[in-house]
Amino acid sequence: MKLFKIYIVLNLIFQINCFSQIDLNKKNNTNISYKEYQGKILNVDSKEELAFANISVLNSNISTISNINGEFSIKIPENYKPNIKVSFIGYSSKIINLNKVKNKIILLNVYSIPLSEMILSIPKDVESLVKKALFNSQNNYINEDLLMTSFFRESIKRRKKNVSLTEAVSKIYKAPYGNSKRDIIEFVKLRKNTDYSRLDTLTVKLAGGPFNTLFLDIIKYPNSFIPKANISLYSYVIKRTTRVNNKPVYVVGFKQKEGVQLPSIQGELYIDVGKLIIVSANFNLNTTNKELIKNLFVVKKPKNADVLPIQAKYKVDYTEKHGKWVFNYSNLLLQLKINYDKKLFNTSYSFSSEIAVTDWAINKKIILPNNKMRVKPKIILSDSKLGFKDSDFWGANNIIEPENSIQNAIRKIKKQLNKL
Repeated sequence: MKLFKIYIVLNLIFQINCFSQIDLNKKNNTNISYKEYQGKILNVDSKEELAFANISVLNSNISTISNINGEFSIKIPENYKPNIKVSFIGYSSKIINLNKVKNKIILLNVYSIPLSEMILSIPKDVESLVKKALFNSQNNYINEDLLMTSFFRESIKRRKKNVSLTEAVSKIYKAPYGNSKRDIIEFVKLRKNTDYSRLDTLTVKLAGGPFNTLFLDIIKYPNSFIPKANISLYSYVIKRTTRVNNKPVYVVGFKQKEGVQLPSIQGELYIDVGKLIIVSANFNLNTTNKELIKNLFVVKKPKNADVLPIQAKYKVDYTEKHGKWVFNYSNLLLQLKINYDKKLFNTSYSFSSEIAVTDWAINKKIILPNNKMRVKPKIILSDSKLGFKDSDFWGANNIIEPENSIQNAIRKIKKQLNKL
C-alpha cells in the first residue's frame, strides 16, 4: 500500500517568519455569544471510537466531524437549543440534547437489516465479491474526463494545539476510472497559517498536500489500497447488512491473514448489494509492528529522536448521479509520537487532511492546466510560499477556524465559488 510521507527535519530558527505571531485559534469579531460543547462518539457494544462521524445542530447549518479518537468540539450560539443529530454510515442516527449527555459520551448502535427483510442470501465467496467491486470500475463509475471543484483542508497539531493549517479551493481534472492516467490538481484560492514557534526544534512536514486524500479514491487507485496481487493476503467476511441512501448494502470486514508481515490495513467496505459497487470505505493501518511501518512515513529525522506512528485512519465516500458513481469525499488522520533520547516526555503530532467535491461536470473538451499551474504530487504546503491571497474571497479576517467542519467552510464560501 502506498502511503503519504512525513518529512521530519531540523528547523532553522532564522527562517521563522511572521506566521509565528499568528494566533491560530483567533475568532472573527462578532456580537454573537457562543457556548462550546465537547463529546466523544463510540460504538455502543465494542466502545470503538468512531472517527469522521457527522455532528449537526438541528435547524441550522452548524456542523462538525469527530476526530481520529471519536472526539468533537462544536460551538453553538447561545440562542440556539443544543439539539444535535449524530450520524455515521452503517449506524442508526441519534438526536440528542448536548446538555443531557452523560460523561460527554454518545453511543451509536450499528444499523443492521435482517436478511429475511432483504430477501438475500450471503455469498459464500466474499473475496470474489470484493474483487468484482474493486476492479469493475468501467461498468459502475463515471468513465469520462471530469472537471471537479473541491475544497481541501490540511492541519498539523502538536498535542491538541494547531501549528499549521491550510485551506484551498481547487480544481481536480479527473481522468476516467478506466484510464491509468493520474488526476491533476490546480489551486484556485489558497490560504495557510504555520506557527513555527510551536514546532520546537523540529519541523514536521506533510508531503503530498491534496494528493494524499485524492489517492484515497480506491477505485481509481486500487494499488494504493490493496493491490490486486495482494487480495488473497487478506480475509473477508460479511459482518452485517445495512442501507445507504435507502439501498441494501453489504458491510464487508477485511484484515490481513495471520503470518502476513507486510504493512497492511484493516477495516470495512460498504458494497451495494445489487451492482456490487463500493459506496464507502473506512479503514486503518495496522500499527502493531511499528518498526516495520515507521519507514512508510519517516524519510529523515534527527539522530536523537525516534518517530513512531500510533494510528492512521482513512475514509472515502462516493456519490451517485444518473446511475453512475464518482469520488465525493475522503479523509485521513495520522498520529505520530516523537521520543527524544535526552527528554523525559515525548511529543505527539496529529495530521489531518480531507477533500470534499462541491461540484463537477464532464470535461468534454478535456481542458487541462499548463504545467506551471499544476500542484506537484510531493508538495509540502507548510513550506509553500502560496497563501493569504485575495482577502476579498476569504473575507476580511484571514484566520482559519479548524473546529468548523469542511462542510461548514464550504457553505461559507459558496457565494464566492459561484462567482468564480
